[in-house]
Amino acid sequence: MTRWHAFVVSSLIAGCASPQGRAQVRPGIEVVLSDSAHLIAGKRLGLLTNHTGIDHLGRRDADLLFAARAGGGRLTVLFSPEHGFRGTEDREGLPDGRDSATGLPIYSLYGGSRSAARAALDSIDVLLIDLQDIGARFYTYPATATSLMRAAAHAGKRVIILDRPNPVGGTAVQGNVRAQLADPDSNLVGFLPVAMRHGMTLGELARMVNDLMDLKADLVVVPASGWKRAMFYDETGIPWVKPSPNMPSLASAVLYPGLCLFEGTNLSVGRGTPIAFQVLGAPWLDPAKLLARLRTSEVPGVDVIDTMVMPVAPTDGKYAGVTLPGIRMRVTDRERFDATRFAVAVLAALRATHPDKFEFRASQFDRLATGPDLRLAIEAGRSPQEIWSTWDQALARFRERRAKYLIY
Repeated sequence: MTRWHAFVVSSLIAGCASPQGRAQVRPGIEVVLSDSAHLIAGKRLGLLTNHTGIDHLGRRDADLLFAARAGGGRLTVLFSPEHGFRGTEDREGLPDGRDSATGLPIYSLYGGSRSAARAALDSIDVLLIDLQDIGARFYTYPATATSLMRAAAHAGKRVIILDRPNPVGGTAVQGNVRAQLADPDSNLVGFLPVAMRHGMTLGELARMVNDLMDLKADLVVVPASGWKRAMFYDETGIPWVKPSPNMPSLASAVLYPGLCLFEGTNLSVGRGTPIAFQVLGAPWLDPAKLLARLRTSEVPGVDVIDTMVMPVAPTDGKYAGVTLPGIRMRVTDRERFDATRFAVAVLAALRATHPDKFEFRASQFDRLATGPDLRLAIEAGRSPQEIWSTWDQALARFRERRAKYLIY
């Protein structure tokens, strides 16, 4: 195995049954410290992470790695993605900083000095990446990880992904597929040619991007021991930490691969409420009319009811302080539910019931949908079933392509 070939610590994939009281799944940070410390022993370490980088007891990997006994490596520098190192920010232009607990510098890859971050790579031997992805193409963490991985490859530094479960499982592949790879620095949202719900972990995505972008990174993926592809996050035993300020729960994450499209419309997705991405609302919405039409759709596994919601200081600027009529979604069968198909059904119903009120924010919607095709199909009045059928061939090709990068 040469240093230019990505590989997986394959012996760590199959987890043993956990003793009572221990987590069923161990994230990569636990695996590397307990089973593969040789990967970091005697090395100067950089770590791209945020508040999601924890073990099953909720301890930060920055603290675990900073401890002198932690595998014999020495953590010297931190990097952070969108929402910052603590995961509390939901704004543009986050500056560099310093971690109060360890005293280490934090280089923000979402608004800080890119030249300083690249220079910091010269002071390390190994770059560790530990971020909790959400399982949907729109999330920015894979793009940030790829950007830093590319810089590390150029600097000749090994990259180790401390992998984590896909919160919404690793079997279902749903939605449309981006046709071409984009540059992660200029397209944080959905740069990879994957489906809206891709069913891959960050480690698997890193293997794909290392190949497709020909990064030639010396890449190691330390798997989450004990995770099986059919598992949702609440089956792992790892505590849920909001991956971003408006991803409050697994219930939101299951709906997110479809509901995120509504960021590109004049409806609120519940930002500024405790149920973001579980609700849609607008001052002009008539829930009764919308629900009557939605009952004719063919999307099993979800209940939809009418509701009222009031966004408080929403970061998308939609309807702050306004009580909105809306609909709320509750997934009743997550094995059968397809959030991407559901989103199309709701978009079509909105277009039919509120033709003079419902609006696309075209540039934002098209960026999320990777082009204008979906928007134009809705505007032309095409049925959800007809739209879904146009995804089939690309989804089949994607399933085949992704197979070579899967670990679990």
